[in-house]
Amino acid sequence: MNAEPSPPSPARPEPFGTLPDGTPVHRWVLERDGVVVRVLTYGGIVQSVETPDRDGRTAGVAVGFGRLAEYLECPGPYLGALVGRYANRIAGGAFTLDGRTYAPVRNAGPHSLHGGERGFDKRVWDARPVAHGVRLSRVSPDGEEGFPGRVEVSAAYTLQKGGALRIAYRAVTDAPTVVNLTNHTYWSLGSGGPYELRLAAGAVTAAGRDGIPTGERRAVAGSRFDFRAARVLGGGYDHNFVLDKGVTDEAEVVGELYDPGSGRVVSVATTEPGVQVYTPDGFDGVALETQHFPDSPNRPEFPPVVLRPGEVFESATVYGFGVRGA
Repeated sequence: MNAEPSPPSPARPEPFGTLPDGTPVHRWVLERDGVVVRVLTYGGIVQSVETPDRDGRTAGVAVGFGRLAEYLECPGPYLGALVGRYANRIAGGAFTLDGRTYAPVRNAGPHSLHGGERGFDKRVWDARPVAHGVRLSRVSPDGEEGFPGRVEVSAAYTLQKGGALRIAYRAVTDAPTVVNLTNHTYWSLGSGGPYELRLAAGAVTAAGRDGIPTGERRAVAGSRFDFRAARVLGGGYDHNFVLDKGVTDEAEVVGELYDPGSGRVVSVATTEPGVQVYTPDGFDGVALETQHFPDSPNRPEFPPVVLRPGEVFESATVYGFGVRGA
């Protein structure tokens, strides 16, 4: 007879250091069905995720630092961070909305990346416990990093039955703006790779210099971007994959990352239309950033990212954890 799933433990906060201005940072610990997730109030960072391998040995599968000071000293990789107000790139650090041009902070050469110099990943969020998890929230004031509108935003991190991590985003605004939120966890599944990726994406957004989309959706068939059937994921990826399902009301499974060495599997379900697959140089990890497409504010042919007063932005992504035999 199979053992019954263990009852979930209430999420609990613990101190995780203090910012130079004296602001305290806390780490919330979530546990359910053999999975442990730790989330920081600084940057909404998923600091660690612990899951068992095929032999039942539990270890961390998310790249993160052990001390707050390390996140402050090395912000560039966005390790585990909640990214916004606009994830990914905005070309030229500018976009036009309702006839007015706005200039988000340029922090990647001539472009804006992941919300600017001090995006959501570098802010301290308010935290409240919810069933099986924690909800982080903050108010992004009008003009923050060059974006219009006062935006009230939240992200609920919860562990589902079986230990899957669900991140549910919500935002409202008092003026027209653009919103694109994601999580930037790097998955490192235990053996150092190579990993196998499967992704239900028949196209990528073709990109030119600096990763800025050209507007073309390029079919993956016959190219190194074709992961419709699982195959080894090498290096050199920082590309937006166009999911076959498009935007959906409920999170749908779109793929998985598998480590043959440890047997660990991370599945991805999302409401979003795209996934940025990023294989960084310098450390073992794969980022699967569910999102709307890069530079969508300047690309009317892409799924829209405009949020207006009276509307509600909602998005959800679920990372499931499992094992597979040798």
